[in-house]
Amino acid sequence: MMPTAGVFMLACVAILMIATGLPAWMLLIGVALAFSLGGLAIGAFTLPLLTAMPARLLGLLEHDLLQALPLYVFMGAMLNRLPLAEILFRAASRAFARTGAGMPLAGLSLGVLLAPMNGSVGASVAMLSRAVQPKLDAAGMPLERSAALTCIASTMGVVIPPSLVLILLGDAMLRAHTEAVNVTGPLRDGARIINTQDVFHGALIPAALLLVLCAFITWAIGRTKRPNPASALAIEAIAPKKIASRDWGIAIATSVFIVALLAGVALGYLYAVEAAATGGVALFLFGLATRALHWPLLKEILRDTMAITGALFALLIAATMFTLVVRAFGTDRWIALQLQGLGNHPHLVLLIVLAILAVCAFVLDAFEMIFVVIPLVIPPLLMQIPDAVWVAVLTLLILQTSFLIPPFGYAVMMMRNRSGHTLSTGKLVRALLPYLIAQLIVLAAVIAWPNLLWRDNALTAKPTESAPAATESLEEMLNRQQAPQEPK
Repeated sequence: MMPTAGVFMLACVAILMIATGLPAWMLLIGVALAFSLGGLAIGAFTLPLLTAMPARLLGLLEHDLLQALPLYVFMGAMLNRLPLAEILFRAASRAFARTGAGMPLAGLSLGVLLAPMNGSVGASVAMLSRAVQPKLDAAGMPLERSAALTCIASTMGVVIPPSLVLILLGDAMLRAHTEAVNVTGPLRDGARIINTQDVFHGALIPAALLLVLCAFITWAIGRTKRPNPASALAIEAIAPKKIASRDWGIAIATSVFIVALLAGVALGYLYAVEAAATGGVALFLFGLATRALHWPLLKEILRDTMAITGALFALLIAATMFTLVVRAFGTDRWIALQLQGLGNHPHLVLLIVLAILAVCAFVLDAFEMIFVVIPLVIPPLLMQIPDAVWVAVLTLLILQTSFLIPPFGYAVMMMRNRSGHTLSTGKLVRALLPYLIAQLIVLAAVIAWPNLLWRDNALTAKPTESAPAATESLEEMLNRQQAPQEPK
């Protein structure tokens, strides 16, 4: 048995992603296949264990939550292709004009409004880099500052519910919490297993704090420089003082509709699938009503939707195969026992796990983190810190922060790829630094005051077993998972 083989598998995937640029799902399947053949050759596990793959895939694809995935992708494709984002940006620039930082605040507000509907950080970067950044550059904002604002706005969907990242993380946390409770014993004092709605509610207050800080930073930086005459003319051309009543109506109606839709899901009045379907239909009708949507454009939107959805499902299937091989080597057992061996130091375990997540997020995007890394490191953490809502929110904040750290942050790398200019790393770091400080302030506040989060019920019950008993239960459960099942 080679319990550390799973760690080498992750390292191989990270190195190959940087060296080859191949899609993550392809590398996950390739590395899993190579290591599974090696594991069979050295006798680390037997073939019947790997035959569990079809059952795992069927169980995974029967999940109702996955119905929301193509709908979110469809909304993102519609937002990228229709002129709605430009109308919203123009109206918001004029609405915030008196603050002295109208266009920067409009860019941030557009990210806050549309990033949860885009489905992913990459889709948000693509939309904002097309609809917002060129206008900020034309208005005289330094290149690195406009890129930094685009990056921070594109990651708002990581923490603002009900984005696809939060939906999938909520499902991953439910599975991790269930696994942890199976080891530590039944929850007490009315506590229950976490669900997606708990993650939505827990993220609301930190997301609001972060939004206020980012808005203040954007305002403070944006109003320090008065535009020169050329920039003033560019601003007037992008956001004229007189905007057509039709555009004002579209902007106001769209903003109210999106806020109501997001609030309905976040507060539990709507299911994510219902909201995503409603948003997709509304965008489709908007395109027809404004004559912006025609058959060639619709074909491109549907082609993008199918391609991105296929890539996400391929990633999900590849991650399922990858984690099965990791578990076959016993790496999940090794990680859990290493963390459990730290004894009664739950906050040390928390810091170690958060550090692992931060490092992995430099290479992997949010979906790869949720499908591959979180199932390995979060269950043993929840065995020592049963406050699953707190852990979920900290995970979100860590992911968002890592996506923004140059030069390897996912949002930063996407921005560099989308930008037609060369970005100075030093200047980009200085432009991102105030926002990173704001995120660290919110992260520190959530760590220091777990009760800051909104919880529906008692989700913080203490574990009912001692550390030795929990370790024995953990070993028994993992041994049971390793044993091949008899065919029915």
